[in-house]
Amino acid sequence: MPTHQPTRPSIRSATGKDLAQLQALARRTINAGYRSFLGDEAVDWFIGSAASDDHIATHLDQGHIHCLEQDGQIVGFTILDGPTIDLMMIDQRHHRQGLGRLLFSHAEALLFTRYQDLRLESFTGNTTANAFYEACGWSPAGPLDSTDPPKIEYVKRRG
Repeated sequence: MPTHQPTRPSIRSATGKDLAQLQALARRTINAGYRSFLGDEAVDWFIGSAASDDHIATHLDQGHIHCLEQDGQIVGFTILDGPTIDLMMIDQRHHRQGLGRLLFSHAEALLFTRYQDLRLESFTGNTTANAFYEACGWSPAGPLDSTDPPKIEYVKRRG
């Protein structure tokens, strides 16, 4: 029996037609990946409050979202807001395939055409993501004051 070879991933600007897929991907990712450092109660509240859905809808309307597609499905996305990578998610089912690095590199390239210094925020407890950012050449700039749960800022300079 032949095995399915995934198509080459592509990145494009998100459109209004993508909203439901983006929101569902974010809810799945938050549900599966954030419990270990945020806890069940916080994750359940965040998903149930529709804060994630609203965040995506707002940024989609502003043209800030880029989708990573493979085999006709959105498998990841990033929200770029000014010099900031506001959010990046890869569907849990597609982790460890190099897709995060591909999407991250694309986001950096887009932002470096306009900005010298880039930034992103991450939950301090999200050790997997933080290790990924550092492996991609980002430097911790320090904790963000008065955030609950605690967050850390990362920066990267062009060149």
